[in-house]
Amino acid sequence: MEDEAALLRQVFGDSSDDEDYNYGEGNRSEAETYLVTDHRTDLAASGNPRWERVKEISGLWICRDFLSPEQQLSLLSSIRSEGWFAESSLNQAMRFGDFPPWLNELCYSIREAVLIGDNLSEHDIVAADEHGAGCLFPILPPELLGREPLFDQLIVNLYHKGQGICAHVDLMRFDDGIAIISLESPCVMHFSLATSDIQEAEEEYHVHPVPSKVPVYLSPGSLVIMSGEARYGWKHEINRKPGFQVWDGQELEQKRRISLTLRKLARVE
Repeated sequence: MEDEAALLRQVFGDSSDDEDYNYGEGNRSEAETYLVTDHRTDLAASGNPRWERVKEISGLWICRDFLSPEQQLSLLSSIRSEGWFAESSLNQAMRFGDFPPWLNELCYSIREAVLIGDNLSEHDIVAADEHGAGCLFPILPPELLGREPLFDQLIVNLYHKGQGICAHVDLMRFDDGIAIISLESPCVMHFSLATSDIQEAEEEYHVHPVPSKVPVYLSPGSLVIMSGEARYGWKHEINRKPGFQVWDGQELEQKRRISLTLRKLARVE
């Protein structure tokens, strides 16, 4: 447990504490109970996804409608059934390999969403290809999309009001190609260069001027894919303190938020 906690701190840094929240049975809403007992939704049954390329950062894509509201409730139910957050003091969980069926289904849905790649403009495809992503699968390179399994490591984080994650690049023990799913409270994730050498970054990424921070709005049910430059060259963070969660000039209301990060352990040569 101590080793796992240390790894979590390495990956995400220290989270700020605010209020305690019991994520046990007593906090299930009527809508969630209804869905869990009678209408469990197939995560792979959603319609064609709509992808957006974050133009400032190569390899950064977001699908805002990856999960419908019903599918989000179903996924929350699956997380609850694992018992990871049964105690109010628990807010992080990790899983390596041998995923439960609901998680295998989620990984399958991610692969399908990337393969479909609906609503991509010609400009998005060409721009992605110019950065080496490949025209056929611009959202995730073929060598990553075709690997088996697509992901074999999961980290689930439960954030209370005001809690976020420090700026970081995921550990090199994990391979390229990372997926992040957001549930419940919306938020803004900020990306910043991992290097302090701006001139070097401008030459490497062919962007002038390089923005100091790139904000990305994460709506509930959204899916973010990071590969290449986005995965290795940019740090990402979420500051949910008052004044930092602003989108379109409006402060976002911050309540409980759950994120699922899916990664693949790098092969040891």
